[in-house]
Amino acid sequence: MMVEILLDATIRAGTSILYATLGEILTERSGIINLGVEGLMLIGALSGFYVSHITGNLYLGVLAAFILAALAGMIHGFITVYLRANQIVSGLALTMFGIGVTALFGKKMIGIPLNGFQKIEVPVLAKIPIIGVFFNQDILVYFSYITVVILSFILFKTKFGLKIRMVGENPGAADTAGINVYKIRFFSTVFGSGLSGIGGAYLSLAYTPLWIENMSAGRGWIAVALVIFASWYCYRAMFGAYLFGGINALQLRLQAMGTNVSAHILQMLPYFFTIIVLVIATIRLEKGARVEPEGLGLPYDREDRR
Repeated sequence: MMVEILLDATIRAGTSILYATLGEILTERSGIINLGVEGLMLIGALSGFYVSHITGNLYLGVLAAFILAALAGMIHGFITVYLRANQIVSGLALTMFGIGVTALFGKKMIGIPLNGFQKIEVPVLAKIPIIGVFFNQDILVYFSYITVVILSFILFKTKFGLKIRMVGENPGAADTAGINVYKIRFFSTVFGSGLSGIGGAYLSLAYTPLWIENMSAGRGWIAVALVIFASWYCYRAMFGAYLFGGINALQLRLQAMGTNVSAHILQMLPYFFTIIVLVIATIRLEKGARVEPEGLGLPYDREDRR
């Protein structure tokens, strides 16, 4: 069925964005803005592809993507949390670093084929009309479902999640309550960066199992916008990621059908909707709908506590 084909393409196109959005939600819930998501996805994509290629093990590739992206995130975390540098500048520098380092070391990987993750059908559930598409996907898609549930549970149903949100809302009060603001923010930044790396690995190991320079193609920026669209909630992020994945899948489908609309205009659609999301979010803020953590983007120094 056409609907099932489009839904399948939507899920696959949205999964990489979903991982990156979840990682950024975790980071921003602690009060740190990370605009280096695009660079982290590229680092995850290249490292995941490279390790999978030399070892023949896709799972080691995913692990490598998480670890190397997390290590890159450590740089941003150290600079912004402990040195209290400008978070915007540090994030942009991380993106530039990711783009440059993957372009440099990825030259030898271009054109190398790889047998990526294959679909695994869940018995019975995969046979359900339309909805069954969700249960005929690869392992990384299934893991993304689990990640949404677990991360949401941790943030809103556990003591540790309360600490993360408290640090993001009022780090001074959190510090007074005995919470180590620096460690919580640093951990959230590092782990969130690792999730972004898995999003990149999904591109090179499942979505299109090969390495292409700058293959994230702006998905990291879309993920940053989706955090605002999702109001910093995981389940809304899942909806938003699939919405943008659907838009991307639709424009590819239209191109394949030979529509008269220019291919360049169709390729602009996902980013056009990103702008719309930001405009809507800005309007909501102007109307007083403040939903982001109050300490977001603000460096914390215990000496400045009042």
